[in-house]
Amino acid sequence: MTIGLMMAAWTLVLAFAQILLFDIARTSQYGLKWNTGPRDGEMPPLSDKAQRLKRAQDNLFETLPLFLGAVLIAHVANKESEITALGAQIYFWARVAYVPLYAWGVRQIRSLVWLVSIVGLGMIAQAILLP
Repeated sequence: MTIGLMMAAWTLVLAFAQILLFDIARTSQYGLKWNTGPRDGEMPPLSDKAQRLKRAQDNLFETLPLFLGAVLIAHVANKESEITALGAQIYFWARVAYVPLYAWGVRQIRSLVWLVSIVGLGMIAQAILLP
């Protein structure tokens, strides 16, 4: 398995972990009875941390299809290189770092780390699109 495909697989693990982190935060606030019930009715607002975990999850899901598509296109088009491998690793590790930064409410650094992940994605796209 190539590094790009391995990073794609690990990013899917990260996506699942983020689903669990948000669900754990939400269930710890609303309770197991709510989580296993029909979830009818209005609930009080989520805690700040739970809301941030949800936004971090949503943010990953915005770029995840782009990342997976880019990695798969690079693989199928035989355009994988050290640049695409590095780009995939940069994307993945920046996304890993993004979760706790967002959960703890760290502002500017969180945005900078998001930008780093986009640079990683761009590295893959550049390798696909440019000769």
